Amino acid sequence: MSRVGKKPVVVPSGVSASVDGQMVKVTGQKGELSFRVPDEVNVAMKDGAVSVEPRDQSKAARARWGMSRAQVANLVEGVSKGFEKRLEINGVGYRAALAGKVLKLSLGYSHDVDYEVPAGITVTVPRPTEIVIAGIDRQKVGQTAAEIRDYRGPEPYKGKGVKYAGEFIFRKEGKKK
Repeated sequence: MSRVGKKPVVVPSGVSASVDGQMVKVTGQKGELSFRVPDEVNVAMKDGAVSVEPRDQSKAARARWGMSRAQVANLVEGVSKGFEKRLEINGVGYRAALAGKVLKLSLGYSHDVDYEVPAGITVTVPRPTEIVIAGIDRQKVGQTAAEIRDYRGPEPYKGKGVKYAGEFIFRKEGKKK
């Protein structure tokens, strides 16, 4: 039994949710999101909350039950509060700058890396060594952060590169004589 799936997703004030068949639409002050629930799962509105239940006790239905509930919860949280990821840049000469909808990254290559910011995502650079990615879709925010981090991930010897804020980099010892 899914412990996550058992809890109904409470819809807070200022947010409206509607269920139409397998489609869940959530509208709030930050925008509108929708999610199509898999066919193995039933979804319904009950007492101002969205409840998710498996159609049967098959392995596929139970696997998608908790995931569907988590997706609906992410929709509600996204349109009410939004999501944010912070990236830190470590290294001599490594920096970021924002030029319109293009993030310019200097990461030790012979050229600057230009990253086109996707629609629905806002990127801010409070300091040249810090990038803040925000948006209402949790998947898009995480994917954008992962793509930026992938240009120069942190290396284990000096810790240079782009890393998530608070991420622990396992350090290795260098060569010995």
